[in-house]
Amino acid sequence: MEQTWRWFGPEDRVTLAAARQAGATGIVTALHHIPYGTVWSPEEIETRKAEIASPGFGLTWSVVESLPVHEQVKIGEGDLEPIFANYRQSLRNLAAAGLRTVCYNFMPVLDWTRTQLDAPVPGGATALRFNLHEYVAFDWLILERPGAEEGHSDAVLARARAWHDAASEDDKKRLLANIMAGLPGAYDRYDVPGLRTMLARYRGMAPDTLRANLKRFLEAVIPTAAEVGINLCIHPDDPPRPLFGLPRIVSTGEDLAAILAMVDNPANGVTLCSGSLGAHPDNDVPALARRFADRIWFAHLRNVRKDPDGSFMEAEHLGGDTDMVALVDALLGEEARRRKAGWTHWQIPMRPDHGHEILYDIGRGSHPGYPAIGRLRGLAELRGVMTALEAVKPYG
Repeated sequence: MEQTWRWFGPEDRVTLAAARQAGATGIVTALHHIPYGTVWSPEEIETRKAEIASPGFGLTWSVVESLPVHEQVKIGEGDLEPIFANYRQSLRNLAAAGLRTVCYNFMPVLDWTRTQLDAPVPGGATALRFNLHEYVAFDWLILERPGAEEGHSDAVLARARAWHDAASEDDKKRLLANIMAGLPGAYDRYDVPGLRTMLARYRGMAPDTLRANLKRFLEAVIPTAAEVGINLCIHPDDPPRPLFGLPRIVSTGEDLAAILAMVDNPANGVTLCSGSLGAHPDNDVPALARRFADRIWFAHLRNVRKDPDGSFMEAEHLGGDTDMVALVDALLGEEARRRKAGWTHWQIPMRPDHGHEILYDIGRGSHPGYPAIGRLRGLAELRGVMTALEAVKPYG
């Protein structure tokens, strides 16, 4: 697999030099400063390519993560054709610049969501964590969303109430900031009233309505992606469960199968995120990799350890609930199939995702989940798994 590294642009405190020193050859990035729904111009794309190439480290822009989908598309409101047209033009411009893989998500309002960004790990390191009782405390007692307490056990509600009653105003502000932290780059952040207003735009939306809006988007853009040689790959929900009353439609194997059937074209593909899918108790991630192998165009490799109540924590890359060796084996097997079939572009780009904050990462202020040394460790461990498997298995 092509070893890649997420970089948030020139303002990222983790530099391109760090990516190269970690052993990556490809960069995963986006034009975060461009508003949603606006065309990515050839000039902006070439500027980013030059920023990656100019240090002379041998790095290339390998994957676009992400070309965002405008919120109007997810809601299905207004005249969407101009937004679709701009998205298609951005795809054409990216293809003209040599880009072939575009990751995107269809999560309403929020991207990945955690309640704690500095959960302690033995030895003084920290990790990202989703504590169900803190999420419920925010949704039920701070956001005061009607019906937020429904579907949760008495034990979780009691813990949520206890957390809320003991929390200071700073604790509550920190929880809001943590929940917003999954929105990288120049994305909107919301205060509590602003989040209430945004959620109101989705009030009463059923999962089937969100699926219909995704299908409309795919029908509008996949033919262009296929024409210009770009593979679009949807990222799973993170976490894979409804949040704040919002529907989630990219959480299970059946969800992925339904999405790929909406527009049955190879350009309509999947980002295999082992952490997002792995947080769902019913998902066998290596089995999903084998099931959807021919439509996986990008992989996020990370691990989580789940708690019985639905909470989870980012684990070491090889130490969580997902059998990472079996998952890497499935992806290497698919690469071998593509190579034997004569594909020119047979490699699956992968990146280590959501590393622990360790050693000199601590206190450095990198994007949450994206420290230098924690990801270096993850990439090294994954590289070791790949090297060992390739030494003993006849992938050909």
